[in-house]
Amino acid sequence: MDSLKKSLNSVALVLLAAALVGWIVWPHRTTALLVLAGLGLAALAAHVALNLSALKRTFGRRSFLYSGNLLLVVVIVLGILGLANYFLAKHNYRKDFTAAKLHSLSDQSVTFLEALKTDLALKGFFREGTYGRAAMENLLKIYAYHSGRIKYEFIDPDKNPGLVKRYDVTQDGTTIIEAGDKESRITTTSEEDLTNALIKATRTSKKVVYFLEGHGERSVEETGDDGFSTVKAELEKLGYEVKKQSLALADRFPADCALLVVPGPDKDLLPNEYETVKGYIASGGRALFLVDPETSTLLPLFLHDYGFKLENDIVVDTVSRLLGGDYFMPVVSEYESHAITARFTYATFFPYARSVEVGETKPDGATVTALAKTSPNSWSERELDQKEVRFTPEKDKQGPVGLAAVASFKSKPAEPPAPAAGADAAEPPAAPAGTEEKEARVAVIGDSDFVKNRYYGLSGNGNFFLNVANWLTEEADLIAIQPKTQTPRTVQLTPSQGRLLFLLSVVALPLAVLVLGFSVWARRRAL
Repeated sequence: MDSLKKSLNSVALVLLAAALVGWIVWPHRTTALLVLAGLGLAALAAHVALNLSALKRTFGRRSFLYSGNLLLVVVIVLGILGLANYFLAKHNYRKDFTAAKLHSLSDQSVTFLEALKTDLALKGFFREGTYGRAAMENLLKIYAYHSGRIKYEFIDPDKNPGLVKRYDVTQDGTTIIEAGDKESRITTTSEEDLTNALIKATRTSKKVVYFLEGHGERSVEETGDDGFSTVKAELEKLGYEVKKQSLALADRFPADCALLVVPGPDKDLLPNEYETVKGYIASGGRALFLVDPETSTLLPLFLHDYGFKLENDIVVDTVSRLLGGDYFMPVVSEYESHAITARFTYATFFPYARSVEVGETKPDGATVTALAKTSPNSWSERELDQKEVRFTPEKDKQGPVGLAAVASFKSKPAEPPAPAAGADAAEPPAAPAGTEEKEARVAVIGDSDFVKNRYYGLSGNGNFFLNVANWLTEEADLIAIQPKTQTPRTVQLTPSQGRLLFLLSVVALPLAVLVLGFSVWARRRAL
């Protein structure tokens, strides 16, 4: 009987502790936890009933007050932890406290996920215990947090050869995205690639981007430093189809042309080719012109009709010299207000560029907006033949100097046919199909070098180009996310600060703990 009296309190504490821990770890197993808690309370009640007289004597001691307070603190802390776990289990919540938001998605990804209306199933083929699997799992947890339509699973290719063959997986670290009968896949663990793969899987159609050729333009097939193969690859990653187009034997653009890119022609287009481009834009087309200095003479005149002003100049920027470049690589770090640059915070470098300003005149109903301008420490150099670079107030234009601009305007629909003789005048004839008013969009950048293979990955160069292309094609949710980098955060201490830190951490703090412990021991000995 005596042993039972002594052991009941231990049994009660074990049962109650098990119930509390179970509530923290498995909050959904309510029935089992309630049974444990009930048994614990019953054991505690029996212990109190059997040891009532002894408990009265114990409660009167001063030492009990100290131990009772300690027990109360422990119970309160465990209770808070239990409530917090219960709340978080019912309400999924994440908070990223890193300065660079290393564990958060970009605004573009979050916007896409919150608007997602298609269920997506992701299968990650990763070997167990690899770094890539851990990185992808952490990333997918964040995606699933923002959208309940994201479901994922991981498959070890060594243990599931059948699934490997079924999905034709040839590389460890492949993630397959399925949206109904559509599929896309990636072999990286980057947010940019994953979000764009999700977008591709949910796209109902693929838009085609045509690059003009035949006038010395940059080639999308050229893999050297001066080629545009990286541009092509990045556009294809976003779900575009990239083709080349010559106007030598064609008087119109293909019907599937979503965007025309004129990538830095060395020579002028022929008059009939200009008319073809003009007709394409007039029908609601979208065009991006990359115009280098000292190349085309007629193209600036052609673009003047759309509200752009291109001078025969070279932009000189002294800031670029401070960043390690020469005076002919202007840098843009602050952008004008526009949907293209709304969330764009990266510097863009334009090697050997000409100015692009908003013209004094523009088409009726057109909106022409500057995108990128250089710093005030720049100028538009008009004397291109001088050997020494210097600012001449009488001839040159002081910065900021514009380097890119965009225009949008409504295309003019075709006139409806004249009414037939004897027709009811109250019912005007319907316009032919395809003559509805459309919005045409044109963008001009005074440089093509900034996105050639050599410079595409320099700071925000490639992202700026893609943002412009996505705006032109009205694909604002297609994104180019700059990878997050973890900047080392260091604290430099002076010798005196180092000695003070040593005394506080190595001497003062341990001594304080020792003194406090000795005082507690002395007080307990006095009880």
